[in-house]
Amino acid sequence: MDRLADAINKIKTNERIGRRECVVNSTKLVKAVLDVLQKRGYIAAYEEYDEGKFKMLKVALSNKINDIGVIKPRFAVTYDIMQKYETMYIPSRDFGALIISTPQGMMTNTEANEKHIGGRLIAYVY
Repeated sequence: MDRLADAINKIKTNERIGRRECVVNSTKLVKAVLDVLQKRGYIAAYEEYDEGKFKMLKVALSNKINDIGVIKPRFAVTYDIMQKYETMYIPSRDFGALIISTPQGMMTNTEANEKHIGGRLIAYVY
């Protein structure tokens, strides 16, 4: 069971039908990805709340996502070969982002290139 893939799928589905918010399961990985999405302006905000014994996230959507998805398998990339994956998952050079898990935290491909670090590919969004 991949909770990140479920959360991304719910966000994608609710964006397509025009809803303003959705509810996803809360994990550290999902929160880290949502932080990157919020920083880039793809979602408006999110907040965590308890639903019984489970923690959930209420995500406020901004309807700016054209496509979003999880990358499986989670390829290990270095900053010098990241261009190959950018062309594979993003339609244009400055029109989207790869979300990468690095030793310095979750960040986009442009931030990882600036810092000359690599990591694991997690998701793409544009």
